[in-house]
Amino acid sequence: MLLRLIEEDISLDEVVFYDTGMEFQAIYNVRDMILPLLKEKGIRYVELKPETPFLYDMLERPVQSKEKGCHLGYGWCGGVCRWGTANKLKALDKYQKRHNAIMYVGLAADEPERVRRLPKNKISPLAEWEMTEKECLTYCRRHGIHWTEGGVDLYDILDRVSCWCCSNKNKKELFNIWKYLPDYWEKLKELQSRLQRPMKKYNSRKYGEYGNLFVMEKAFEEENRYEQLSLSEFM
Repeated sequence: MLLRLIEEDISLDEVVFYDTGMEFQAIYNVRDMILPLLKEKGIRYVELKPETPFLYDMLERPVQSKEKGCHLGYGWCGGVCRWGTANKLKALDKYQKRHNAIMYVGLAADEPERVRRLPKNKISPLAEWEMTEKECLTYCRRHGIHWTEGGVDLYDILDRVSCWCCSNKNKKELFNIWKYLPDYWEKLKELQSRLQRPMKKYNSRKYGEYGNLFVMEKAFEEENRYEQLSLSEFM
């Protein structure tokens, strides 16, 4: 969206980036690639951050709930408990209201329900250009933008490049993090060791329904060995 706005010389005063502190390094690398372009075009860059650190909210913040009573931390962010997303949207809306601005939002044409819910002061240029998510990714790569980390492009192994600790990640995405991004997998396990709730549940013929990352890792190791054996037999 940003690249095409600039390419078509559409009015753009500021670019606002909300940094959760839990983004993949590739996200920060792409941000740093874009900063010189913004400076060249005279576009102001603004970076917003959470009022309190992400890990404090996740693990340490005193929370009172009907189900658990008083406990520490919101836990994994995702599913029905998207507290990190709520904080991001609140900060962006607050900034927009303070500046009485029109906001461009990067929702693609194949996200019609989300586009339909946008208020009048938020615009989706991608939807207006009828660009799908796939077309947007192709456009970015054609312009030299890649989210490369650990020798892979994150968009080749993940459905969405959200925060690395987002519990909305599916089994395929978690398997690929385990396989291609072991440093992040170790960070996820460290968080799991401090949280009772499993990050993600899914069904396994051997282990049944589970989501604890330590148990999940055993299943991934077994699945990976099976894949390698099957491949060697084929060859």
